[in-house]
Amino acid sequence: MTAPLLQLQNYSIRFSTPDGEVQAVSDLDLAVMPGETLAIVGESGSGKSQTFNGVFGLLARNGRTEGQALMAGEDLLAMKSRDLDKIRGRDMAMVFQDPMTALNPAMKIKRQLSEALEVHKGLSRRAAEAEALAMLRTVGIPEAERRFNQYPHELSGGMRQRVVIAMALICRPKLIVADEPTTALDVTIQAQILDLFRDLTADFGTALVLITHDLGVVAGIATRVAVMYAGRVVEEAGVDDLFASPAHPYAAALLRSIPRADRDIAGVDPIPGRPPNLMNLPTGCAFHPRCRHATERCVAERPPLAPVGGDRRAACWHPFSDAPQLSVYDAGLDSATQRFPDTMPGDGRPA
Repeated sequence: MTAPLLQLQNYSIRFSTPDGEVQAVSDLDLAVMPGETLAIVGESGSGKSQTFNGVFGLLARNGRTEGQALMAGEDLLAMKSRDLDKIRGRDMAMVFQDPMTALNPAMKIKRQLSEALEVHKGLSRRAAEAEALAMLRTVGIPEAERRFNQYPHELSGGMRQRVVIAMALICRPKLIVADEPTTALDVTIQAQILDLFRDLTADFGTALVLITHDLGVVAGIATRVAVMYAGRVVEEAGVDDLFASPAHPYAAALLRSIPRADRDIAGVDPIPGRPPNLMNLPTGCAFHPRCRHATERCVAERPPLAPVGGDRRAACWHPFSDAPQLSVYDAGLDSATQRFPDTMPGDGRPA
């Protein structure tokens, strides 16, 4: 079997606050395989972004990590900052949600792109700028030569996001983490960015971790999905398996809450209750206060993330207890024409 590109083992993140300790991520085990597209989904506050902020060494000062984050046999969590700097940008890169805050407003695009090549690849400024300009063309920036000499505020939101993606790809990293990369964009630009991710990861063989709350996006691009709740992965499965038959009640509840164009709004089934307080998690399964299938065992014992058939895992004492029969294309039905521009009539399925 192929070895994981990134392996998180017994991985936890804690934040110290005046009110107590926040358990943002708890005992997480997760692998990212070479060349795959892994989607991380869940409600706000479930720990999606913090998981990878910790891997990249980008936590706030009051945060600390525990466990291991292994990449090529090296534990990223044990590295000194100067050693981690050699890996960030070269072997792994991040695409942030807001491209305007990810770019330096006082630097021209060409400098922001070429700097990484000078630092990580040892290229001269002239050679770095030539390669950076080629990457700008690769990500589909029109009039690349003119945009190359502009500042971020002179570009549209879609162009800025493409620049951020070009920065992530410039050193041909093995891993890209994209944190809600399409949230601030209109649906047409969203579709273009997703197509760009799909093409570039295929061309470069890069693994992509997509952090998102949009299950339509997941249906259109991911090969595997990890569902997070209260700082833990509660289900991990192939995208087709997850949408057709979710094993964990929380994953099933997420699917039921998707608005769809072929249903009245009254057909949307929101998840009852609210996410738990991360400073005072419930006993047993953290989802049990909101779960319609909870039993005494769910309240008393925390279920491990265990195999439930095939290559999927779930942290539930009663897996498959509430599994709607959907397809990945049903999940994106409300916006299928935007997600899949080349479709067959009627079903939103890629032609």
